[in-house]
Amino acid sequence: LMVWLRRCTHYLFIVVVAVNSTLLTINAGDYIFYTDWAWTSFTVFSISQTLMLAVGATYYLTFTGVPGTATYYGLIMTVYTWVAKGAWFALGYPYDFIVTPIWLPSAMLLDLAYWATKKNKHSLILFGGVLVGMSLPLFNMVNLITVADPLETAFKYPRPTLPPYMTPIEPQVGKFYSSPVALGAGAGAVLSVTFTALGCKLNTWTYRWMAA
Repeated sequence: LMVWLRRCTHYLFIVVVAVNSTLLTINAGDYIFYTDWAWTSFTVFSISQTLMLAVGATYYLTFTGVPGTATYYGLIMTVYTWVAKGAWFALGYPYDFIVTPIWLPSAMLLDLAYWATKKNKHSLILFGGVLVGMSLPLFNMVNLITVADPLETAFKYPRPTLPPYMTPIEPQVGKFYSSPVALGAGAGAVLSVTFTALGCKLNTWTYRWMAA
């Protein structure tokens, strides 16, 4: 009975972490609406996405000990977000304006770091964390530049149901330096090591709680 109780608790934790990660990053692709501060929003959202992916995926990965589970976790987040982004489509925005953050390649790198270092947690934290932090802004910028011109589309499909802070306005001088990718990747490379360590620690705490 206790074995099954612990096992069910583990899966409950995974669902809670995955759902909350997605909820906290559900608007992470919406820097496209902040047309005057798009690059600043992109940088901030890059860090928030790195946090939620690294913590959740590392927790899941180290709990199961099976390389590949981080990618599975990233897939869960992606599918949840696709469903949620359907709301923008329902409001009338075209598909090529809706941005769903790209987590999968970064999650795959996390799995690769864990597998290549023979499941060494310290290497996972250091190498995996840096890889996730540096790769996520890069993949999401590629994602962004494939989208239809945000300013033109935003004004073409205005919706009165949007709250004021989401209403697209004419761009000003809101660029966060000149390279949001470099800034996001630089900050991510440092912070994601801490995020990954937190995922490992969360796993330890979960084990202790379930073993009590």
